[in-house]
Amino acid sequence: MAAPRRVYHVWVGAETGALKGVNLQRKEAANLVGGSGLSRARGVSALAWADPAQTELLVGSLDRSLSVFSPEKGKFTAARLCPGGDGAFCGLGVLGSSVVTAVESGLVRVWGEDEAQEPLQELRAGPGLCRMRQDPARPHLVGTGGKENGLKVWDLQRPQEPLFRAKNVRNDWLDLRVPVWDRDLQFLPGSQRVVTCTGHGQVRLYDPATPQRRPVLDVTFGEAPLTALALPPRGSSVVVGSARGDVAVIDLRKGRVLRVLKGFSGGVRGLQCHPRLPLVASVGLDRFLRLHRLHDGGLRDKVYLKSRLTCLLLNTNLDWEAREEPPPQKDAKDEEGDELWDALEPVPTPRRGRKRKNSGV
Repeated sequence: MAAPRRVYHVWVGAETGALKGVNLQRKEAANLVGGSGLSRARGVSALAWADPAQTELLVGSLDRSLSVFSPEKGKFTAARLCPGGDGAFCGLGVLGSSVVTAVESGLVRVWGEDEAQEPLQELRAGPGLCRMRQDPARPHLVGTGGKENGLKVWDLQRPQEPLFRAKNVRNDWLDLRVPVWDRDLQFLPGSQRVVTCTGHGQVRLYDPATPQRRPVLDVTFGEAPLTALALPPRGSSVVVGSARGDVAVIDLRKGRVLRVLKGFSGGVRGLQCHPRLPLVASVGLDRFLRLHRLHDGGLRDKVYLKSRLTCLLLNTNLDWEAREEPPPQKDAKDEEGDELWDALEPVPTPRRGRKRKNSGV
């Protein structure tokens, strides 16, 4: 009989180049790149699904190689290099049958299926890029942002000029320019609005549908740089994480902190909310994968993964509420043997008499 296929709820990338699959029900993790494949030069910097059915996983490494992993087959099925620009991947996406990549130097490219083919399209988003993300509802739109490189929204079909270019906030109370450092961003569903988090602790909401290019909401959380951002199932709030391990849910309507998630002991590098369940997963420098409940901030699952973690991706096609399968039943032969032994009458064991002491007579 063939071995059952392993099921992983979360995929996690590590600095060592390992891709880890985590089963939350069993609290088990599998290292899917081992032996000679482990190398810090091939540290995982980005993960993305290659198709909506989540049958293939795109793994971007520090050496600018892009690998395809098949969860069904349990192995890597393809790999290619994505040259051009400098720095690690800071964003991966899919546009039809093409792959969209972005690197830290600001070069965003669209690659076709032919590995020998030149990129189908490219744009230059500016140096110091920290994040590139697609609009899930309109995959041809991408947002970019980085250090001294404010938010821009691009159309990959017409990449000559951005559709939207954010304007910096007004000078501070000392009339000094406020530095720009967008670390992560997300498109809000059902609208054109984009939310960002910055390396200076701000959460900002932009609305390209209005003439205003400055943020319509500007909130500061904590004192540490914000490093990751995720959207809960309802688009009225956002989850942010910092380099110090602070994670909070912030209301985008009133700009206030709804709740703070506890239990972190290291900088957060990746956050993702489940699209249907009130859950948020996180990874970071303390080597733990955590799953928190959004409605009360409680910790639901915690798995130690041994390596410093860089990014994560949820398998949302699985039934996360399903229980573990019961242990396998004994076969008929074993059951018959047990019934035979149970039917036998026990034989009493004779008690040994106590030894008589030598009377010396």
